[in-house]
Amino acid sequence: MTGDFAFVDELVPGIRWDAKYATWDNFTGKPVDGYLANRIVGTKALCAALGRAEESAESLGFGLLLWDGYRPQRAVDCFLRWSRQPEDDLTKARHYPNIGRAEMFDRGYVAARSGHSRGGTVDLTLYHLTTGELAAMGGGHDLMDAVSHHDAPGISRVEAANRRHLRSIMDASGFDSYDCEWWHYTLRDEPHPNTYFDFPIACPGGRAELSARVAAESTSAAVPCGG
Repeated sequence: MTGDFAFVDELVPGIRWDAKYATWDNFTGKPVDGYLANRIVGTKALCAALGRAEESAESLGFGLLLWDGYRPQRAVDCFLRWSRQPEDDLTKARHYPNIGRAEMFDRGYVAARSGHSRGGTVDLTLYHLTTGELAAMGGGHDLMDAVSHHDAPGISRVEAANRRHLRSIMDASGFDSYDCEWWHYTLRDEPHPNTYFDFPIACPGGRAELSARVAAESTSAAVPCGG
């Protein structure tokens, strides 16, 4: 890891995470280049702001669950290669039911230069502290559809209220929302607004080698992100 970056869970105790791009549970259908460990990384400024957001969420009976933070540029490049591959329908119904995979970039769901790569953007949701269950939001992470837009019609009152809760929490903690994705927030005063990083996400010490080996084995047989 480089400079002022850190694992979010080390600076924000109690925060939950599920780094989707380190797993098979994402729109590419496999672990993504650069994600060698299931951890969330961000700048220390991002971590501090998430600490404030966590306190605010707790006052409303919620906790925060992170899906993504810092994203290596190689992962974004992986998305671009994947988007040019023939459709296989493996993840289409869940993640992009009404568009073609190549349209993700044109419609603003995926970018060739992502704010995530600057270390100041996070994908997240709320969960209920009493039960641990995710709050109903009217669609999951990376559902690339109009229903994922803020204030989208067709979602329930509870789902709309939960989106407003998250938006209010994040706005008060120093984040700007993104109109097309209810889960996507960027630190208003991010420390690296013009720098896109590419270091991989890996656990320190011996676990890094294991994570790297597992990731390599997972990606080597799959064409879309393979080199």
